[in-house]
Amino acid sequence: MPPQQASAAEPAAIGPRPLPPAAPGTATRPACPWCGSTSLRTKVRATLVPGSPLEECRDCAHVFRGPTPTPTPDATPAAGHCARPAARSDRAHRAAARALLPFGEPESWLDVGTGTARFPAAARSVHPYTAFDGVDGGHGAGAGADGARALADGLLDEVHRGTLVELAPHLAGRYDVLSMFRHLERVPDPRAELRAGHRALRPGGHLLVEGSDPLSRSAALLGRWWAPYHRPGTRHLIPEANLRRELRALGYTVVLVDRRAAHQSAGPGAAVTLLLSRRRPTAGAPSGAARTLLALGRALDRVLAPVAARTRFTNSYRVIARRDAAPG
Repeated sequence: MPPQQASAAEPAAIGPRPLPPAAPGTATRPACPWCGSTSLRTKVRATLVPGSPLEECRDCAHVFRGPTPTPTPDATPAAGHCARPAARSDRAHRAAARALLPFGEPESWLDVGTGTARFPAAARSVHPYTAFDGVDGGHGAGAGADGARALADGLLDEVHRGTLVELAPHLAGRYDVLSMFRHLERVPDPRAELRAGHRALRPGGHLLVEGSDPLSRSAALLGRWWAPYHRPGTRHLIPEANLRRELRALGYTVVLVDRRAAHQSAGPGAAVTLLLSRRRPTAGAPSGAARTLLALGRALDRVLAPVAARTRFTNSYRVIARRDAAPG
């Protein structure tokens, strides 16, 4: 689908209602963390990532993972300390960087959850005069190692260690562009991240967000085997319309929505991979038949990806929003 210039007549934002505290020992939240509705249903009962089921709000369609009674390190990774999906190619990163060209050449760009800084490394060829910084979140032993290596390798000009929410008071008004590639999916509070991004941007600066859309037809077709449900660190899957309404409420103006460019080839091939992983819970080399199925599935993904990107089967979105007024 071609990129869409955002309409000025966005729907009115609907803020969350106050949430009641979770009952002790419960595996799911008592209400939707996005809109506050208590009308929930279990979307995916068991994923390949340890943790509680994925819940869906019947009112706003927000998908989220509820807290577990006994959290494990694998179930709830620290915010900003999860690796990004590795499927993104340098070509896709450069395309994302080019999406900002119509809005002027930025002097400074902050990549949130930058990890090994693959995006800034690719984006420098599109914006050679831009200073690229990164937020490398997490605390404790080993935290920040990726950012330190990226800085030493010259992929980043500066690395900020911690979470964006923590760092925002020190970064206020410093950046022309701020990017979040599936970052909102892995943090405890996506709204807090968007508010912090608004604070870090200069007036007139732009926020670039890419995310997986749980209302896509791909998600409906593949059901429980849709790949984003099983990504490590996934806590929230935000429908595109919900994100646009929230951005407007926080003092952003959405200037571009592009589903075609953000689409990822995570279709039948990824579903086959997930199915085989479920059937082979222990590590080991797949059988010849399994390897054949994997190869066929991945080939089908590559063939279908360009077609899906031009239809309602796009599984992701790219939203660019301009920082305007103070948060509401």
